[in-house]
Amino acid sequence: MSQTIVIFGASGDLTSRKLIPALYQLFRKGRFDAPPRIVGFSRSPFSHDEWRDKLAATTAQFAGEKFDAATWDEFAKHIYYHAGDVGKRDDFQSLSQFLDGIEGNDSSDDDNNDGRLYYLSMAPRFYKSAIEHLGQSGLAEEGHCCRRIIIEKPFGTDLASSRELNRQIHKVFNEHQVYRIDHYLGKETVQNLMVLRFANTIFEPIWNRNYIDHVQITVAEEVEVGSRAGYYDSAGVIRDMIQNHLLQLLMVTAMEAPVRYEADSIRNEKVKVLQAIEPLDAKQVQADTFRGQYRGYTASEGVEPTSRTATFAGVKLSIDNWRWQGVPFYLRSGKGMSCRTTQIVIQFHAPPHKLFEDSPSDLGESNRLVIQVQPAEGIQIHFQTKVPDAGMKMRQTDLGFNYQKEFRGSMPEAYERLLLDALEGDASLFARADEVEAAWQICDPILDAWQSSDRPTLFMYDPGFWGPDECREWMLEQGREWFDTCPVLG
Repeated sequence: MSQTIVIFGASGDLTSRKLIPALYQLFRKGRFDAPPRIVGFSRSPFSHDEWRDKLAATTAQFAGEKFDAATWDEFAKHIYYHAGDVGKRDDFQSLSQFLDGIEGNDSSDDDNNDGRLYYLSMAPRFYKSAIEHLGQSGLAEEGHCCRRIIIEKPFGTDLASSRELNRQIHKVFNEHQVYRIDHYLGKETVQNLMVLRFANTIFEPIWNRNYIDHVQITVAEEVEVGSRAGYYDSAGVIRDMIQNHLLQLLMVTAMEAPVRYEADSIRNEKVKVLQAIEPLDAKQVQADTFRGQYRGYTASEGVEPTSRTATFAGVKLSIDNWRWQGVPFYLRSGKGMSCRTTQIVIQFHAPPHKLFEDSPSDLGESNRLVIQVQPAEGIQIHFQTKVPDAGMKMRQTDLGFNYQKEFRGSMPEAYERLLLDALEGDASLFARADEVEAAWQICDPILDAWQSSDRPTLFMYDPGFWGPDECREWMLEQGREWFDTCPVLG
């Protein structure tokens, strides 16, 4: 099957840094039955050869030792460029004619019109125009050919804007044509979490309130806001990380087993998790959320000196269903942290009876399952063992599984899996409209309370640490503590 991928906003960073390298790797690995035609669309003037040369240089940079010039030359034969403006309807008519031309002239296979995949790799303010013009020019119409669209986050800035975006999309595309992409779900370790839970019998009996005290989900970024400061100051940590990445990880951690491994079944179970989370009221926001800002943030270019935007957040959520009743989920994310890590910590209860004098009496020494999503992808189980030749003295140790050691190779980029799934029509790892809106229903009350006159205190913290000290104290007051450990690489 051969398809056409049209990348709108193709001259942007995402195309050269992620999309083309991912498609090149899929081509190199032989993942395509027939290579897709790739068409870049943006206002910058390029000829086909100029565009291919530009992408050759950037792909060689990001693919590193996996780049092979001969393989690239074969791949580049399927790359095209068409200059145009998403704000001009006539340019979409021109694009339509161009696509008809290259698809009709492509002799690589007998069935030239299997489908098209449109990728909106552009600022969200251009989404409406691009979608409208795709509809008006007939590019979204499905006959005997499929038409799909990939939309990058953010999916709105609040519940109202996300609903409006979905309304605009559904005027042109049916929901089954829409693929809302969050690259976190393309990571091997996130997918492995589903395998860990649903393909192994040892975890299911204890994956509930009877054995688990709480769950921590941390996405820490060592970098500061940098060149994204202007955008970040209007977004903040809730919109930038909590509403999408962390809630996605929460859903996969907490969901029930789907009836079968298919898109609708999986996404139904994920939405049920969000629907079981009662949105926080203003009083609960005060008690169950935490705000922080790293020192020096307001000196960033594009940030007002008086900005109160949070670069760190801690949020405590409760899932009101049978499995998770009484088990708090702590979400934490921040810029300028001690290290770069994304991890899910399943903290089990302490043993019900202190049999040995040295038995663990607090959660810090109890059993713990740590899923490292990135960068040291793997899983560790922490448990107590007896220290040899020391009576009944015990020490916490761990068993570890490391992807790179076990499978002896670098991890594929998330975009490889997601692009291939979209081409094949598998929406399992993409967000559905009701899922996006349910996530905003959780985040909107927090954002509203943080912007009110009675908002929680904004605590300051120094870059290079784990956020404000007060956040650690906040956890200790609840009889718990953060798992503040940087992953060991290699």
